[in-house]
Amino acid sequence: MSTGSPVADGDRGSGTVLLVGVVAVAVALLAAMALLVGAERARAGAQAAADLAALAAAARLVDGAAAGGPCAVAAAVATRNGARLVACRPGDGGVVTVTAARPAAGVGTARATARAGPAAVQGPP
Repeated sequence: MSTGSPVADGDRGSGTVLLVGVVAVAVALLAAMALLVGAERARAGAQAAADLAALAAAARLVDGAAAGGPCAVAAAVATRNGARLVACRPGDGGVVTVTAARPAAGVGTARATARAGPAAVQGPP
């Protein structure tokens, strides 16, 4: 005898299972998106720190100030911007190349390199 229900007894609860699956996929996508956003934020922060550190180091190198070398200034600027100075290479003519690193939550460390110096010496990137 029919109970009048359009759903067969074997299909009861399948909507709940489907909904749980959809929610699980949505949560996984949100978690992946959060990791990507965190990685991009760390990369942007590392790039900003490297840019500013390179500019400060180049200014120190061009000025020729005795107190603190260009790499010491670059390290201080990188630290103030939430990054760690990984490499600093002063070059000829006041050009300085700096690499900074910043931790990215859950995905490792973001690194960025910047170069700064007088425009007459820079040449093509």
